Amino acid sequence: MEHKPVMAKEAVEALNLKPGNTVLDSTIGCAGHGLLILGKILPGGRLIGIDRDSESLDCARKTLNDYISSVTLVQDDFRNLDKIIKDLKIDKVDAMLFDLGISSLQLDSPERGFGIKVDAPLDMRMDRSSYISAYDLVNNLTENEISCLLKRYGEERWHNRIARFLVRERERRPIATTGQLSSIVLRAMPRGLGYQRIHPATRTFQAFRIAVNRELESLEEALNKTIEFLNTGGRISVISFHSLEDRIVKNVFKKFYHEDRARLIFAKPQVPSFEEVRENPRARSAKLRVIEKIR
Repeated sequence: MEHKPVMAKEAVEALNLKPGNTVLDSTIGCAGHGLLILGKILPGGRLIGIDRDSESLDCARKTLNDYISSVTLVQDDFRNLDKIIKDLKIDKVDAMLFDLGISSLQLDSPERGFGIKVDAPLDMRMDRSSYISAYDLVNNLTENEISCLLKRYGEERWHNRIARFLVRERERRPIATTGQLSSIVLRAMPRGLGYQRIHPATRTFQAFRIAVNRELESLEEALNKTIEFLNTGGRISVISFHSLEDRIVKNVFKKFYHEDRARLIFAKPQVPSFEEVRENPRARSAKLRVIEKIR
Protein backbone atom coordinates (compact mmCIF):
# COMPACT_ATOMS: atom_id res chain seq x y z
CA MET A 1 0.00 0.00 0.00
CA GLU A 2 1.57 3.29 -1.11
CA HIS A 3 1.25 6.53 0.83
CA LYS A 4 2.26 10.01 -0.23
CA PRO A 5 4.79 11.75 2.03
CA VAL A 6 3.20 14.29 4.37
CA MET A 7 3.46 18.00 3.49
CA ALA A 8 5.79 17.10 0.63
CA LYS A 9 5.06 20.09 -1.58
CA GLU A 10 5.24 22.60 1.30
CA ALA A 11 8.50 21.19 2.69
CA VAL A 12 10.28 21.15 -0.68
CA GLU A 13 8.93 24.54 -1.84
CA ALA A 14 10.19 26.09 1.42
CA LEU A 15 13.76 24.97 0.59
CA ASN A 16 13.87 27.52 -2.26
CA LEU A 17 15.88 25.18 -4.50
CA LYS A 18 17.59 25.96 -7.79
CA PRO A 19 19.16 23.86 -10.57
CA GLY A 20 22.65 22.77 -9.58
CA ASN A 21 21.95 22.63 -5.83
CA THR A 22 23.21 19.81 -3.62
CA VAL A 23 20.52 18.63 -1.19
CA LEU A 24 20.66 16.23 1.76
CA ASP A 25 17.45 14.27 2.39
CA SER A 26 18.26 12.77 5.76
CA THR A 27 15.22 10.43 5.77
CA ILE A 28 14.93 9.38 2.14
CA GLY A 29 12.37 6.60 2.74
CA CYS A 30 10.80 5.64 -0.60
CA ALA A 31 11.95 9.00 -2.03
CA GLY A 32 8.62 10.78 -2.29
CA HIS A 33 10.31 14.02 -1.26
CA GLY A 34 13.41 13.05 -3.24
CA LEU A 35 11.53 13.05 -6.53
CA LEU A 36 10.22 16.55 -5.87
CA ILE A 37 13.71 17.74 -4.89
CA LEU A 38 15.25 16.36 -8.10
CA GLY A 39 12.59 18.18 -10.09
CA LYS A 40 13.95 21.43 -8.64
CA ILE A 41 17.72 20.83 -8.75
CA LEU A 42 18.23 19.14 -12.13
CA PRO A 43 20.09 19.66 -14.34
CA GLY A 44 23.37 19.75 -12.49
CA GLY A 45 22.07 19.05 -8.99
CA ARG A 46 22.86 16.24 -6.59
CA LEU A 47 20.63 14.47 -4.06
CA ILE A 48 22.16 12.69 -1.06
CA GLY A 49 19.69 10.34 0.59
CA ILE A 50 20.25 8.84 4.04
CA ASP A 51 18.21 6.11 5.73
CA ARG A 52 18.85 3.61 8.50
CA ASP A 53 16.57 1.07 6.85
CA SER A 54 18.04 -1.00 4.02
CA GLU A 55 14.55 -1.83 2.71
CA SER A 56 13.73 1.88 2.45
CA LEU A 57 16.94 2.44 0.50
CA ASP A 58 15.99 -0.37 -1.91
CA CYS A 59 12.62 1.33 -2.39
CA ALA A 60 14.29 4.71 -2.95
CA ARG A 61 16.68 3.16 -5.48
CA LYS A 62 13.73 1.89 -7.54
CA THR A 63 11.85 5.20 -7.27
CA LEU A 64 14.88 7.23 -8.36
CA ASN A 65 16.19 4.78 -10.96
CA ASP A 66 15.82 7.24 -13.86
CA TYR A 67 17.95 9.83 -12.01
CA ILE A 68 20.40 7.53 -10.23
CA SER A 69 23.47 9.26 -11.71
CA SER A 70 22.47 12.38 -9.74
CA VAL A 71 21.74 10.48 -6.50
CA THR A 72 23.91 9.11 -3.68
CA LEU A 73 22.21 6.77 -1.19
CA VAL A 74 23.78 6.02 2.20
CA GLN A 75 22.64 3.58 4.90
CA ASP A 76 23.36 5.29 8.20
CA ASP A 77 21.83 7.21 11.09
CA PHE A 78 21.39 10.89 10.20
CA ARG A 79 23.15 11.78 13.45
CA ASN A 80 26.32 10.98 11.45
CA LEU A 81 25.56 13.51 8.70
CA ASP A 82 28.86 15.30 9.34
CA LYS A 83 30.87 12.14 8.64
CA ILE A 84 28.69 11.27 5.63
CA ILE A 85 29.20 14.69 4.03
CA LYS A 86 32.95 14.62 4.68
CA ASP A 87 33.29 11.06 3.29
CA LEU A 88 31.59 12.24 0.09
CA LYS A 89 34.24 14.99 -0.22
CA ILE A 90 31.58 17.70 -0.02
CA ASP A 91 32.24 20.94 1.84
CA LYS A 92 28.65 22.11 2.38
CA VAL A 93 25.17 21.44 0.96
CA ASP A 94 22.53 23.93 -0.19
CA ALA A 95 19.55 22.47 1.68
CA MET A 96 18.51 19.71 4.07
CA LEU A 97 15.22 17.94 4.66
CA PHE A 98 14.17 15.85 7.67
CA ASP A 99 10.87 13.93 7.50
CA LEU A 100 10.63 12.39 10.97
CA GLY A 101 7.62 10.19 10.32
CA ILE A 102 7.75 6.40 10.22
CA SER A 103 7.70 5.43 6.55
CA SER A 104 4.67 3.73 5.05
CA LEU A 105 6.98 0.88 4.03
CA GLN A 106 7.72 0.19 7.69
CA LEU A 107 4.16 0.69 8.92
CA ASP A 108 2.70 -1.50 6.18
CA SER A 109 5.17 -4.37 6.73
CA PRO A 110 3.59 -6.36 9.59
CA GLU A 111 6.78 -8.29 10.31
CA ARG A 112 8.53 -5.03 11.27
CA GLY A 113 6.35 -4.72 14.38
CA PHE A 114 5.64 -0.97 14.14
CA GLY A 115 1.87 -1.19 13.77
CA ILE A 116 -0.94 -1.76 16.25
CA LYS A 117 -3.57 -3.18 13.93
CA VAL A 118 -1.81 -6.38 12.82
CA ASP A 119 -0.36 -8.99 15.17
CA ALA A 120 3.37 -9.33 14.45
CA PRO A 121 6.71 -9.96 16.18
CA LEU A 122 7.57 -7.20 18.62
CA ASP A 123 10.50 -5.61 16.79
CA MET A 124 10.33 -1.86 15.89
CA ARG A 125 13.97 -1.59 14.74
CA MET A 126 14.50 0.86 11.87
CA ASP A 127 17.91 -0.67 11.28
CA ARG A 128 17.27 -4.41 11.40
CA SER A 129 20.95 -5.13 12.05
CA SER A 130 20.85 -3.25 15.36
CA TYR A 131 20.98 -5.24 18.58
CA ILE A 132 18.08 -4.10 20.76
CA SER A 133 14.44 -4.63 19.76
CA ALA A 134 11.16 -3.69 21.43
CA TYR A 135 10.90 -7.30 22.63
CA ASP A 136 14.08 -6.84 24.66
CA LEU A 137 12.87 -3.65 26.33
CA VAL A 138 9.35 -4.88 27.08
CA ASN A 139 10.58 -8.13 28.60
CA ASN A 140 13.73 -7.02 30.43
CA LEU A 141 13.30 -3.49 31.80
CA THR A 142 12.09 -3.14 35.37
CA GLU A 143 8.58 -1.91 36.11
CA ASN A 144 9.95 1.50 37.09
CA GLU A 145 12.10 1.71 33.94
CA ILE A 146 9.10 0.90 31.74
CA SER A 147 6.97 3.45 33.58
CA CYS A 148 9.61 6.16 33.10
CA LEU A 149 10.04 5.23 29.44
CA LEU A 150 6.30 5.49 28.77
CA LYS A 151 6.09 8.83 30.54
CA ARG A 152 9.16 10.34 28.88
CA TYR A 153 8.80 9.10 25.30
CA GLY A 154 5.05 8.49 25.08
CA GLU A 155 3.77 11.22 27.41
CA GLU A 156 1.43 8.47 28.57
CA ARG A 157 -0.86 9.47 31.43
CA TRP A 158 -1.33 5.87 32.63
CA HIS A 159 2.36 4.92 32.51
CA ASN A 160 2.37 3.37 36.01
CA ARG A 161 -0.65 1.13 35.37
CA ILE A 162 0.60 -0.01 31.97
CA ALA A 163 4.05 -0.84 33.36
CA ARG A 164 2.47 -2.84 36.19
CA PHE A 165 0.25 -4.81 33.80
CA LEU A 166 3.16 -5.53 31.43
CA VAL A 167 5.40 -6.88 34.19
CA ARG A 168 2.57 -8.98 35.64
CA GLU A 169 1.79 -10.48 32.22
CA ARG A 170 5.40 -11.28 31.29
CA GLU A 171 5.78 -13.28 34.51
CA ARG A 172 3.36 -15.77 32.94
CA ARG A 173 4.82 -15.73 29.44
CA PRO A 174 7.05 -13.45 27.35
CA ILE A 175 5.36 -10.57 25.54
CA ALA A 176 6.41 -11.45 22.01
CA THR A 177 3.95 -9.78 19.62
CA THR A 178 2.40 -6.40 18.90
CA GLY A 179 -1.02 -7.96 19.50
CA GLN A 180 -0.05 -9.03 23.01
CA LEU A 181 1.36 -5.58 23.81
CA SER A 182 -1.71 -3.82 22.47
CA SER A 183 -4.18 -6.03 24.35
CA ILE A 184 -2.29 -5.64 27.65
CA VAL A 185 -2.33 -1.85 27.29
CA LEU A 186 -6.09 -1.97 26.60
CA ARG A 187 -6.64 -4.03 29.77
CA ALA A 188 -4.53 -1.57 31.76
CA MET A 189 -6.69 1.40 30.80
CA PRO A 190 -9.16 2.50 33.49
CA ARG A 191 -12.75 1.72 32.61
CA GLY A 192 -15.04 4.49 31.47
CA LEU A 193 -12.45 6.53 29.62
CA GLY A 194 -14.89 7.00 26.75
CA TYR A 195 -14.05 7.74 23.13
CA GLN A 196 -10.44 8.38 22.22
CA ARG A 197 -9.29 9.86 18.91
CA ILE A 198 -6.26 7.58 18.75
CA HIS A 199 -5.87 3.94 19.73
CA PRO A 200 -5.14 3.69 23.49
CA ALA A 201 -1.89 1.83 22.81
CA THR A 202 -0.52 4.44 20.39
CA ARG A 203 1.56 6.29 22.99
CA THR A 204 3.00 3.04 24.35
CA PHE A 205 4.06 1.92 20.87
CA GLN A 206 5.54 5.36 20.21
CA ALA A 207 7.54 5.24 23.45
CA PHE A 208 9.08 1.84 22.80
CA ARG A 209 9.82 2.72 19.15
CA ILE A 210 11.59 5.95 20.15
CA ALA A 211 13.61 4.12 22.81
CA VAL A 212 14.60 1.23 20.52
CA ASN A 213 15.85 3.58 17.82
CA ARG A 214 17.14 6.36 20.12
CA GLU A 215 15.24 8.76 17.91
CA LEU A 216 15.28 11.88 20.06
CA GLU A 217 19.00 11.69 20.79
CA SER A 218 19.71 11.20 17.07
CA LEU A 219 17.50 14.14 16.12
CA GLU A 220 19.05 16.58 18.57
CA GLU A 221 22.59 15.55 17.65
CA ALA A 222 21.88 15.80 13.91
CA LEU A 223 20.12 19.16 14.04
CA ASN A 224 22.94 20.70 16.07
CA LYS A 225 25.39 19.66 13.32
CA THR A 226 23.33 20.92 10.36
CA ILE A 227 24.28 24.60 10.40
CA GLU A 228 28.01 23.86 10.01
CA PHE A 229 27.42 21.94 6.78
CA LEU A 230 24.94 24.33 5.16
CA ASN A 231 25.88 27.06 2.71
CA THR A 232 24.87 30.62 3.60
CA GLY A 233 21.37 31.15 2.24
CA GLY A 234 20.66 27.43 2.49
CA ARG A 235 17.53 26.18 4.20
CA ILE A 236 16.48 23.28 6.43
CA SER A 237 12.93 21.87 6.42
CA VAL A 238 11.87 19.57 9.25
CA ILE A 239 8.53 17.73 9.39
CA SER A 240 7.80 16.37 12.88
CA PHE A 241 4.88 14.25 14.07
CA HIS A 242 4.67 14.58 17.84
CA SER A 243 5.42 17.17 20.50
CA LEU A 244 8.69 15.59 21.67
CA GLU A 245 10.22 15.91 18.20
CA ASP A 246 8.76 19.34 17.56
CA ARG A 247 10.12 20.65 20.87
CA ILE A 248 13.65 19.62 19.90
CA VAL A 249 13.33 21.20 16.43
CA LYS A 250 11.90 24.40 17.91
CA ASN A 251 14.64 24.71 20.53
CA VAL A 252 17.56 24.02 18.16
CA PHE A 253 16.20 26.44 15.54
CA LYS A 254 15.61 29.06 18.23
CA LYS A 255 19.22 28.62 19.38
CA PHE A 256 20.51 29.23 15.83
CA TYR A 257 18.24 32.29 15.60
CA HIS A 258 19.51 33.80 18.87
CA GLU A 259 23.09 33.15 17.75
CA ASP A 260 22.34 35.22 14.62
CA ARG A 261 23.23 32.24 12.46
CA ALA A 262 19.78 31.68 10.95
CA ARG A 263 16.39 33.26 10.39
CA LEU A 264 13.03 31.58 10.86
CA ILE A 265 11.09 31.31 7.59
CA PHE A 266 7.78 30.89 9.46
CA ALA A 267 6.97 32.52 12.79
CA LYS A 268 4.84 29.49 13.66
CA PRO A 269 5.03 25.89 12.41
CA GLN A 270 3.04 25.14 9.29
CA VAL A 271 0.41 22.38 9.45
CA PRO A 272 -1.19 20.22 6.75
CA SER A 273 -4.23 21.42 4.87
CA PHE A 274 -7.67 20.12 5.81
CA GLU A 275 -7.76 18.27 2.48
CA GLU A 276 -4.47 16.47 3.15
CA VAL A 277 -5.56 15.35 6.61
CA ARG A 278 -8.86 14.10 5.18
CA GLU A 279 -7.01 12.09 2.53
CA ASN A 280 -4.23 10.92 4.86
CA PRO A 281 -5.06 10.73 8.60
CA ARG A 282 -1.35 10.13 9.33
CA ALA A 283 -0.80 13.80 8.50
CA ARG A 284 -3.00 15.14 11.30
CA SER A 285 -0.19 15.77 13.80
CA ALA A 286 2.48 16.96 11.34
CA LYS A 287 4.30 20.27 11.79
CA LEU A 288 6.76 21.91 9.41
CA ARG A 289 9.51 24.26 10.61
CA VAL A 290 12.03 25.93 8.29
CA ILE A 291 15.14 28.05 8.84
CA GLU A 292 17.62 29.79 6.51
CA LYS A 293 21.32 30.14 7.33
CA ILE A 294 22.44 33.78 7.33
CA ARG A 295 26.08 33.31 8.40
